[in-house]
Parts: sequence; C-alpha cells; structure tokens
Amino acid sequence: MGVMAMLLLPLLLLGISGLLFIYQEVSRLWSKSAVQNKVVVITDAISGLGKECARVFHTGGARLVLCGKNWERLENLYDALISVADPGKQTFTPKLVLLDLSDISCVPDVAKEVLDCYGCVDILINNSSMKVKGPAHKISLELDKKIMDANYFGPITLTKALLPNMISRRTGQIVLVNNIQGKFGIPFRTAYAASKHAALGFFDCLRAEVEEYDVVISTVSPTFVRSYHVYPEQGNWEASIWKFFFRKLTYGVHPVEVAEEVMRTVRRKKQEVFMANPIPKAAVYVRTFFPEFFFAVVACGVKEKLNVPEEG
Repeated sequence: MGVMAMLLLPLLLLGISGLLFIYQEVSRLWSKSAVQNKVVVITDAISGLGKECARVFHTGGARLVLCGKNWERLENLYDALISVADPGKQTFTPKLVLLDLSDISCVPDVAKEVLDCYGCVDILINNSSMKVKGPAHKISLELDKKIMDANYFGPITLTKALLPNMISRRTGQIVLVNNIQGKFGIPFRTAYAASKHAALGFFDCLRAEVEEYDVVISTVSPTFVRSYHVYPEQGNWEASIWKFFFRKLTYGVHPVEVAEEVMRTVRRKKQEVFMANPIPKAAVYVRTFFPEFFFAVVACGVKEKLNVPEEG
C-alpha cells in the first residue's frame, strides 16, 4: 500500500500542475479577449506601471490612448509597443496624448480630443501619482496643492469629463490605481496620504452613484509600486515593532504584477483590490479596530527616526 502511494504521488502532483497550467493559460486568454477592441485610456503611461499596463492591454487588442507629460517618452513607448506586436494577432496603433494632470485646465480639452477620435471610452485607468516626503511643517502649502492636483483633482476632472459618455452608453469601467496610504497614513507623507484618502473616498462614493448605469468603479491599492531594479535591503530590522512593520510595508509590488492585476480587475469587474503582504493588510484592520495601538506604534517609529543622527 505504501509503495502504491509513493508511485501515485508523483502522478497526482503532475496532474495538479497540468491543471494549474491550463487554468493560467485559459485565464490569460480570457483576460485578453475581455479588452479586445475596447478603447482604453491610460494616464501617466510613461511611468513604470503605465508602460506595463500599456503592454498588457496592447497585447490584448485594446485601442489604447496613452497619456503622459513628456512627448519624447510617449514616442519611445509607442515604438516599443509596435516593435513587439505579434503580426499574427490583431493589435491597434496607440494614440498618444500630452497630458499633465497637475494642470487641471488642460484636462477637458484632452477628454474632448479622445472622444472626438474614438467616439467613446470603454475603460479609464487613472494611474498618475505624485509623491513627496518630509515633515508636514516643512512642506509648503503650494506643494500640498500641487500634490492634490496631480493625485486627486486631476483624476476626478478627467473622470467627470468622460463619465457622461459612459452613462449615456450604460457601459464602462473606471480603474483607480491608488495606494495603501488611502487606507491609513504614514508619517512624513501627509500631503500624499491626504490625496490618496481623498481619491479613494471620491471613487467609493461614485461606485454607488453609477451602479444603476452599469458603469463599474474599481480601485487597486498596492503598498507601493517599486521600480524595476529596486529590491528590499537586507538587515536586522526586527529590533522594534515599527521597523519590522515598515520593512514589510516597503517591499512594494513590481509594476508587472500590478499591471496584470489591473487586467484581472477589468476582466472580472472587481470593485476593490488590495495588493499587500499580510503585515500591511493586518495594519489596516489594526487601524480600524485598535486605533490607539496603531497610533502608538506609528508614533514610536517617528521618535526612533528623530533620534537617529543624520549622516554628514
């Protein structure tokens, strides 16, 4: 009996591996067919995540509108997408649009340009983000406003400009790529956390408002999107609760992972996705149910940081 079990175990593992492979391939093909011929607008397409989203949706056969504030980098992305396109599959030439979401005045004109070109927008991916780090009293009000324009007023202005078209057609999906700091704040990131809280609050409210029109509102919140070649530093961080938490928090998510999750979110019409390892996920619940403990841990981390002498 034991010999038979030992013989069957490799076959069982092989069978499970085969089923998982088939599931992944079917899921991948299904994801791509979900955006075939769809008009997809991606903001800040020249960022690491924007490029990966462009690659995934272009491969899936979407009619891309790539927005960014640097024309040369947009053209480089265009060339990269065209160069890797599979001649055997139907893909569409991306449309390039100059857009700086921190300049609110230009957003309506960009929305009009997109609608005049394609007549509609099926999927809007709000990806743009501006970050700043420093003590609140040292960050100027002007910079606070600039962060809010880029991370909050810019995305909602574009959303409001394109939303009537979706409502009239009774179809569409808006994806907000947000951040864990839309759930709770981290010291020395006051303006950034405030903008992410504001954006998440807006789209949570909007979700209920447009449900009757079959317009889907999705939010994808990773811890943070790391650059292609940056990985967590090694070290003995477990000396304190704060350092352990912060190390877990700063692992981040690779742009490829987030782009693939955005595609899954579009395909499955998910309402909310939280991309994080268990420590940040637990922190969200601790913040909700044990706020005093959460604040104490965060404050402890600030005190430790202030007590560390700066180099030089």
